[in-house]
Amino acid sequence: MKQLHTYLFFISLLVSGTILSQETELDQETNISARDTLPPAEKYGLRVGLDIARLIRSAVNEDYSGFEINGDYRVYKNYYLAAEIGNESFLRDEENIEVEGSGSYIRLGVDYNVYKNWYGMQNSIYAGLRYGFSAFDQTLNSYRIFTGTDFFPNEPITDKREAKDLTASWIEFTLGIKVEIVNNLYLGASVSLRGLVNEKDPDGFDDEFDGFENLFIPGYGRTNDFSQFGIGYTYAISYLIPFAKKKR
Repeated sequence: MKQLHTYLFFISLLVSGTILSQETELDQETNISARDTLPPAEKYGLRVGLDIARLIRSAVNEDYSGFEINGDYRVYKNYYLAAEIGNESFLRDEENIEVEGSGSYIRLGVDYNVYKNWYGMQNSIYAGLRYGFSAFDQTLNSYRIFTGTDFFPNEPITDKREAKDLTASWIEFTLGIKVEIVNNLYLGASVSLRGLVNEKDPDGFDDEFDGFENLFIPGYGRTNDFSQFGIGYTYAISYLIPFAKKKR
């Protein structure tokens, strides 16, 4: 996983560097003032892409599989409607428990572009807000009961138990960047802070799962007993389908 995080870090640097490079080249090669130039027409349309971070993680981590389709639609100047939909499966194998969560999710919200583009550019540095919802299953493959003594053997219990039709919802705040690397093709990266609103866990859903909580929620990520907050990230490649051009 350390190699994966290093690889994704360099992708972020590449995206940021591309934006700065475009600005520098534009400043050096074109010296166009607002007084002698008509305002450029900006594209409005649907931008659709894939989260390449999930594809890379699926390829290098045998305990994980997932994909995500993301998109946004520019509705007014710097405002975009945004959505992500995907599916994830993760096997959480720890010392005393092995549990797998799998299911689908959707996130809906809005982005605001805070970046003031130069002439002819349509990059973005944005802040966004999302509401996320996930429907998933949890399978308890094995677990150990803590005895506190060596007198009783602490052997794993391998009686599989599965809880279906679980749900969870959350709110997340997102910061990200998107840069046009060639005409209508964008490379982007984002990080999200997520807070659980509610969840339906196996404890109370089935007596066999008494004391057992969700350890992984598709679209949200790992959960823990110490915080209701989580962090997520995406590295996406997307394509803009322009429907119209409007003046600034």
